[in-house]
Amino acid sequence: MAQRVIRIADLATTKGRRGRLPISPATVWRWVKEGKFPAPFKLGPNTTVFDLDQVEAFLAQQAEVQS
Repeated sequence: MAQRVIRIADLATTKGRRGRLPISPATVWRWVKEGKFPAPFKLGPNTTVFDLDQVEAFLAQQAEVQS
Protein backbone atom coordinates (compact mmCIF):
# COMPACT_ATOMS: atom_id res chain seq x y z
CA MET A 1 0.00 0.00 0.00
CA ALA A 2 1.33 3.41 -0.96
CA GLN A 3 1.95 5.99 1.72
CA ARG A 4 -0.60 8.80 1.72
CA VAL A 5 0.67 12.31 2.40
CA ILE A 6 -0.79 15.78 2.87
CA ARG A 7 0.82 19.20 2.55
CA ILE A 8 0.41 22.00 5.07
CA ALA A 9 -1.64 24.01 2.54
CA ASP A 10 -4.27 21.26 2.51
CA LEU A 11 -4.03 20.55 6.23
CA ALA A 12 -4.37 24.00 7.82
CA THR A 13 -6.96 26.71 7.27
CA THR A 14 -6.00 30.12 5.92
CA LYS A 15 -8.01 33.17 4.88
CA GLY A 16 -10.16 32.19 1.95
CA ARG A 17 -9.15 28.54 2.03
CA ARG A 18 -10.52 25.92 4.36
CA GLY A 19 -8.11 23.16 5.31
CA ARG A 20 -8.71 19.77 6.82
CA LEU A 21 -8.16 21.28 10.28
CA PRO A 22 -9.71 24.52 11.60
CA ILE A 23 -6.31 25.81 12.72
CA SER A 24 -3.67 28.02 11.12
CA PRO A 25 -0.39 26.79 9.67
CA ALA A 26 1.41 28.51 12.57
CA THR A 27 -0.57 26.41 15.05
CA VAL A 28 0.31 23.21 13.19
CA TRP A 29 4.02 24.09 13.30
CA ARG A 30 3.81 25.05 16.98
CA TRP A 31 2.11 21.73 17.82
CA VAL A 32 4.81 19.85 15.87
CA LYS A 33 7.52 21.70 17.83
CA GLU A 34 5.75 20.88 21.11
CA GLY A 35 5.40 17.21 20.13
CA LYS A 36 1.58 17.39 20.09
CA PHE A 37 1.20 16.74 16.34
CA PRO A 38 2.89 14.24 14.00
CA ALA A 39 6.13 15.56 12.54
CA PRO A 40 6.38 16.13 8.80
CA PHE A 41 9.08 14.83 6.52
CA LYS A 42 10.76 16.07 3.34
CA LEU A 43 10.00 14.61 -0.07
CA GLY A 44 12.48 16.95 -1.70
CA PRO A 45 14.33 20.19 -1.01
CA ASN A 46 11.15 22.30 -1.29
CA THR A 47 8.45 19.78 -0.42
CA THR A 48 7.46 18.99 3.15
CA VAL A 49 4.54 16.67 3.82
CA PHE A 50 2.73 14.96 6.69
CA ASP A 51 1.87 11.26 6.77
CA LEU A 52 -1.92 11.26 6.34
CA ASP A 53 -2.35 8.04 8.34
CA GLN A 54 -0.58 9.65 11.31
CA VAL A 55 -2.71 12.79 10.97
CA GLU A 56 -5.92 10.74 10.87
CA ALA A 57 -4.78 8.72 13.92
CA PHE A 58 -4.13 12.01 15.74
CA LEU A 59 -7.63 13.26 14.85
CA ALA A 60 -9.22 9.98 15.99
CA GLN A 61 -7.34 10.19 19.29
CA GLN A 62 -8.50 13.79 19.80
CA ALA A 63 -12.10 12.76 19.08
CA GLU A 64 -11.88 10.05 21.76
CA VAL A 65 -10.52 12.54 24.28
CA GLN A 66 -13.40 14.93 23.51
CA SER A 67 -16.10 12.30 24.11
